[in-house]
Amino acid sequence: MGSLGEILKHPNDLYPLLKLKMAARHAEKQIPCEPHWASCYSMLHRVSRSFAPVIQQLGPELRNAVCIFYLVLRALDTVEDDTSIPTDVKVPILIAFHRHIYDRDWHFSCGTKDYKVLMDQFHDVSTAFLELEKGYQEAIEDTTKNMGAGMAKFICKELETIDDYDEYSHYAAGLVGLGLSKLFNASDLASDRLSSSLGLLLQKTNIIRDYLEDINEIPKSRMFWPREIWSKYVNKLEDLKNEENSVKAVQCLNEMVTNSLMHVNGCLEFMSELREPDILPFFAIPQVMAIGTLAMCYNNINVFKGVVKMRRGLTAQIIHRTKTMADVYGAFFDFSCMLKSKVDKNDPNAAKTLSSLEAIQKTCRESGALNKRKSYIIRNELKYNSVLTVLLLIILSIIFASLSANRSSYWGWSIS
Repeated sequence: MGSLGEILKHPNDLYPLLKLKMAARHAEKQIPCEPHWASCYSMLHRVSRSFAPVIQQLGPELRNAVCIFYLVLRALDTVEDDTSIPTDVKVPILIAFHRHIYDRDWHFSCGTKDYKVLMDQFHDVSTAFLELEKGYQEAIEDTTKNMGAGMAKFICKELETIDDYDEYSHYAAGLVGLGLSKLFNASDLASDRLSSSLGLLLQKTNIIRDYLEDINEIPKSRMFWPREIWSKYVNKLEDLKNEENSVKAVQCLNEMVTNSLMHVNGCLEFMSELREPDILPFFAIPQVMAIGTLAMCYNNINVFKGVVKMRRGLTAQIIHRTKTMADVYGAFFDFSCMLKSKVDKNDPNAAKTLSSLEAIQKTCRESGALNKRKSYIIRNELKYNSVLTVLLLIILSIIFASLSANRSSYWGWSIS
C-alpha cells in the first residue's frame, strides 16, 4: 500500500491509499468467473498497475472491452520492444498482429517477466476478444492494424526529426486515443475529436521518463528521442547519461518536456467535450498523471540516473480526487505551476516553456472551474499536515502496544 515512512512524510496519502486498496478488492469480486477472463484481469494488473484501477471503474461491458484492448496493444508493444527478435521476424508479426487476435491458438514467446507471461498466455486474450460484441472487435482490430503497421515502419527508421517523433508517437499511442474513442462510440458515449492528443501526451511522457531504461536495453538500445532535439546538446544520444554532460542533458530534457506540453490543451478540450461525465475519470486520470510526471521530470538530472516515478500515495490521491472537469483543470493548473516554478531563465528553451505553461494556465482559468474544485493536489503536497501525522502516530502506537501485550499468546498459539 505504501511504506510507513512515506505515509508519515505525506499523511494525506493514507485515506486515498486505503480507498484505492478497497476499490481493488471490490473490483476483484467483479471479475468474470470464466478462466480466460480471470487470466486476462490477472495479467492486466501485472502489466499495468496504473491503468488497471482506472479501467476497473468502468461498467462491465466497457470494462471487458477496454481490458482486452489494453492487453492486445500491450502484447503488440511487447513484440516491438523486444530487441532480441530479428527484424525479419518482428516486422511480419507486427503487420499481421491484427489477424492473430482472431486465432485462439496463436501465441509468440518474447518479452520478459510479466510481459512474457502475457505473450505465452495470449490465447486467453484471444478467447476473451472473440466474446466481445462485433463493434468492439472491429475497433480493436482497426487500431491494432494501424499501430502494427506504424511500428513496423519505424523498426528500421531512426527518429531524425520532430515530425518523425510526432508520427511515431501517433502510431505508438495517439492511435490508442482514437481507438478508445471508437470503443466508447460503440457505446454512444464519446466523440473521437482531438483524441489523438491523449495518446501523444502519454507516449511522449513515457519516452522522456524511460530514457535510461531504453538506452540501456540489451542487446540493443531503444532510441526514441529525436535527433533534431538531442543533437543540439550531445554527439550521441547515449552521451546524455554521462555525468560530464549533465548540464546539456538537463537542457535537452527540458526541451523534450516543452515539446510534450503542446498536446495539453488538445487533451483538455477533448475531455471537456465528453458527453458522459461518468467516463471522464477514465480519460482524465492518466492525463493528470502525465502532466504530473512531466512536472517531476523537468529540470531533473535523475531522469538520466533512473526512472522518475510518482510515489504510490500521490497516484492514489489523483485517482481519488479526479472526478469532474473542475478537478482536471485544477490538477493541470497546479502541476503547471509546479513546473513553472522550476524553469531556469537561463535555460535555452525557457521562453518557449513559459509560453506553453501560460497557455495551459490560461485555458484552466478561462474554464471558470478553478474556484469550484474541492482540492489542490500540489498545495496539499507542499503543505505538511502535522495534525494528521500526530493522529497517525497515535493510532500506530495503540496498534503496536496492543500487539506487544498479546505477543506471548500469539506465539503460544502458533507453536501449539
